[in-house]
Amino acid sequence: MTTSDALLEIEDLRVRRGRETLLADVSLAVASGELHGLVGPNGAGKSTLLQAVLGLIEFEGRIRCRWRRDGRIGYVPQTLAVDRSLAITAGEFLGLGRQRRPVCFGLGAAARARSAALLESVGLAGFERRALAELSGGERQRVLLANAIDPAPELLLLDEPTSGLDEAATARFEELVLALRRDAGATVLMVSHDLEQVRRMADRVTVLNRVVRDHGRPAEVLAR
Repeated sequence: MTTSDALLEIEDLRVRRGRETLLADVSLAVASGELHGLVGPNGAGKSTLLQAVLGLIEFEGRIRCRWRRDGRIGYVPQTLAVDRSLAITAGEFLGLGRQRRPVCFGLGAAARARSAALLESVGLAGFERRALAELSGGERQRVLLANAIDPAPELLLLDEPTSGLDEAATARFEELVLALRRDAGATVLMVSHDLEQVRRMADRVTVLNRVVRDHGRPAEVLAR
């Protein structure tokens, strides 16, 4: 891959928390349109790297994106903690930020139709009035994906999005991500503990343990 092919470039990334070094001189490049896997043990700094890309934490080094379109980033965290006393539905959650008035006053017709279409796109047709707190883990992750892909992101960051999901829910989630990449040309950086998932989905993979330990095609890297 040449430098001009990279949508996301990370050079000499360093992140510290007090005296602890979370990431040290990490460099990697994610090509435009590829699905790039990020693997490593717990505490390796994988989620920290995503937070740096999102601008949520301070870091040293350089993170550069060569946007081809609008530069939108979508993000799906490991899980969404929902207060059961917060009576928000899946439809209302997807309406947040998609209309001018607060969702506590109800969704307008356009936002309601958009929420319904997004839920249908991730296999949750008819879930508009379902309480977010009552959804299963797999259903909630699909709601998060629906939120992340509208409008279609140029870069999609996934932080162990299928951790704790059953086989059927994982397969459905993977299908949706691959379809987004195929149909919208999204570039995907995915953190995963599931090495078989990375083998199935990724074009390239980086092994991280505070520093980059290995990098290359999944079949070659995972064999090592």
